[in-house]
Amino acid sequence: MSSSSLNIAVIGAGAIGLNHLENFQQHPDARIVALAETSPERGREAADKFGVPELVTDYSTLLERDDIDVFSIALPNFLHAPVTLAALRAGKHVMLDKPMATNAAEATELAAEAERQGKVLMVGQNNRFTPEVQTAKQLIADGVLGEVYHAKTAWTRRAGIPKIGSWFTQRKFAGGGCCYDIGVHALDRCLYLMGEFDAVSVTGQTYAKFGPRGLGQGNWGKSEADPHATFDVDDLAVAFIKLRSGRTVLLEASWAAHQPDPDFNGTQLFGTEAGVQFPPLRLFRHGEHGYRTELVDSTTPLADPNRMVHFVDVVLGRAEPYVKVAESVAVQRILDAIYQSTASGREVRLDETPVTPS
Repeated sequence: MSSSSLNIAVIGAGAIGLNHLENFQQHPDARIVALAETSPERGREAADKFGVPELVTDYSTLLERDDIDVFSIALPNFLHAPVTLAALRAGKHVMLDKPMATNAAEATELAAEAERQGKVLMVGQNNRFTPEVQTAKQLIADGVLGEVYHAKTAWTRRAGIPKIGSWFTQRKFAGGGCCYDIGVHALDRCLYLMGEFDAVSVTGQTYAKFGPRGLGQGNWGKSEADPHATFDVDDLAVAFIKLRSGRTVLLEASWAAHQPDPDFNGTQLFGTEAGVQFPPLRLFRHGEHGYRTELVDSTTPLADPNRMVHFVDVVLGRAEPYVKVAESVAVQRILDAIYQSTASGREVRLDETPVTPS
């Protein structure tokens, strides 16, 4: 792309949308020119706070704007696919918040459309950008761990359901619960570290033990809540994932659970020469004086930790994407399989085209 700057429209002014607005402003060549938000009050508050010149209630009015290069989508999950598809067909690059879609068929369609249009589509997997993840990735690349053959990855909260009665807790809007909301982060960063997204089998189980009782609510989100809405998504999910190479992953996610930590968000990798776990980033291995634990300095990230800054650089041709579309599709397939396995009570086999690793 020859232009030295980008005009961006942010779609959605909820908690995630505010994050998009704030982070895009960190790039000197990114200009937020429009904001779309169905709630006039929420939209005006955000537009005033971030100095956005144009506020609309219907995103479709922005599709034909030739001066808008990017749609940054921060909407409820069920709108991810239709709005992204419309944006791509209108010739826009798209930054899409996770999960990519509410099923793998939609995700595959989005990937195909982005390729057809020649536009950048990136899912905002911000957990890849943290100093700990980038440092762990370098340790693996340097061979410090040897062969990484197994991993445990989790994001679990004691009481972190995002507003019971909001779109987050209704399947028709969210598609899934904690597995889609925070489990996707834990899974994505783990597969990124392992450098393999090609799963051949998934066994999963989801639970809803707190939300249906009105328990476990956190303080996240700005969405409206319907006190009469049925809580019909998961508040805890587990999965055992086998990759094509034979390596394995244990995944845990919870919005609400009786656990020692209020909020745990980490990954452990098992290698033939050493193991690593974060947070904090620690290395476990045999040394001259016996087995030892080493705290690893991860204060300097190997990548810009701001996913929006990185996305702008990718669109402007200054960087290669850290989050590839094919990988996000593969993650969506695994999420689908967790729910399919829960429904059937059986292992789900995934035998499609392998996904190229990072």
